[in-house]
Amino acid sequence: MKISPILFFSMLSFTAIAQNNPLRSQVNTKADALKDKIITWRRDFHEHPELGNHEVRTSGIIAKHLQSLGIEVKTGIATTGVVGILKGGKPGPVVALRADMDGLPVIERTNVPFASKVKTTYNGQEVGVMHACGHDSHMAILMGVAEILSGMKKDLHGTVKFIFQPAEEGVEPGQKGGAEEMVKEGVLENPKVDVVFGLHINSQTEVGKLTYRPGGTMAGVNDMQIIVKGRSAHGAYPWSSIDPIVVSAEIINNLQTIVSRNINVTENPAVVTIGSIKGGNRSNIIPESVEMLGTLRSFTAADEKLLVDRVTQIATKTAEAQGATATVKIPYSTHYPVTFNDVALTQKMLPSLQQTAGAANVLLRPPVTGAEDFSFYQEKVPGLFFFLGGMPKGEDPEKAPSHHTPDFYIDESGFTLGVKALCNLTLDYMAAKK
Repeated sequence: MKISPILFFSMLSFTAIAQNNPLRSQVNTKADALKDKIITWRRDFHEHPELGNHEVRTSGIIAKHLQSLGIEVKTGIATTGVVGILKGGKPGPVVALRADMDGLPVIERTNVPFASKVKTTYNGQEVGVMHACGHDSHMAILMGVAEILSGMKKDLHGTVKFIFQPAEEGVEPGQKGGAEEMVKEGVLENPKVDVVFGLHINSQTEVGKLTYRPGGTMAGVNDMQIIVKGRSAHGAYPWSSIDPIVVSAEIINNLQTIVSRNINVTENPAVVTIGSIKGGNRSNIIPESVEMLGTLRSFTAADEKLLVDRVTQIATKTAEAQGATATVKIPYSTHYPVTFNDVALTQKMLPSLQQTAGAANVLLRPPVTGAEDFSFYQEKVPGLFFFLGGMPKGEDPEKAPSHHTPDFYIDESGFTLGVKALCNLTLDYMAAKK
C-alpha cells in the first residue's frame, strides 16, 4: 500500500512520540504485575459464560471493578452493556476501548480445570455455553487496562471510554443487541468519542504477535433465508410432486457459481454458504416446502449488492424453472458492515504497536472472512481493530483448534501484550493530540 508523503512524515513524528512517551515504562511494569489477576478474571468468566443479552453476572463483575477504580459507570446499555468513563487530569481527545462479553451455544470439550459446565436454552433447544471465541480474554484484558489507566488519571491528556458490549455474536430472533444497539443508545456520545480501538484474540496466531490490516479487515455479513415451496406427494409417486428438496439441491449447487464466476477474486474474497437445510419429516413423504439458512460475506458495498442480487436471482429462477417458488430474505436477522480500519489511523498508530510488541512481531494479515460488529463503531468514528496472538509457541496454526469450536483453546501468557497494546495506543494517541 502506497503511503502519502504527508502521512509518511506524520508516521515518523508519531514514532518519536511512541518512543519517548514517559508513561510507557509505567504501563509495562503495571501490566506485568497484573498478569495473574487478569488470568484469574478470565478463568472466572470462562467458567461462567453467558449468552448474548444475558450477561447479567458478567456485567455485574465488570461494573463493580470499574466502580472500585473510581471510574464513572453506566449500566444496562443495550440490555446488559457497561460503559466506564475515565476523565483525565488534562484536556484532550476521547478514546474508546471496546471488549465484547457474550459466550456461544457450544458444549466445551477442553480439559482445563475452569471449563464451562453451563447449560441453558437457546432458540428452543438445550445447549451448552462456552467462551469459544475469546471474549472472556477481551473482558479481562480491558479490565486490566482500566486498572492501569485509572492509576494514571492525573497524567491522561483526555478521556477514556471503556465499552463492555453484549451480544457481539448476535441474539435470538426477535431480540436487539450488540454494537449496533449500543451506538443507537448513544455510547459514542456524551462525551463524543474521537477514535475507537479494539482487539480480538486469535487461537491460530502465536503468542507474542499482533496482526493488523488497513482498510477492509473483516467481512461484512448478511444472513439469509430461502424458502422453496413446491407440491407435496407420496414418496412412491414423485411425478405427482414438485419436489422442493430436489429444487433446493439445484439452488445450492447454482449458488456456488457466484464466487467462482461473478466475484473478481483478484480484488476481494467473498463467501456464499448454506449452513442449514430443513424439509420433510418422513422417508416416504415429499414435503411441500424446504427452508435454507445461509451467510454471505463480502468486503465492499458493490460486492455485497452483487451477492444479494445474484442469490435472489438464482434462487427464484431455479425454482421457477422447476415449477416451484422461492422466497429470499436478505438479511434474515443479521447484517454487519465491513470491519474497516481507517487507513490513515492504522498507519499512524502502527509505530505504537511496533514499539509495544517489537516490529518483527507486528504482522500485516490477509482479510478475514469472519465478521465483527465492531464495524458499527467504525461507521461513526475512525477505528482500529487488530488481533492478539493466543496460540502456544511452536504449534501448527493449521492444527490449532479454531474459534467457535468445542476444543477452542487460548494460551493465557499473551494477555499482558494485549493490555500493553491498548494502553499504549490510548496514551500515544492522546500524546499526539496535545
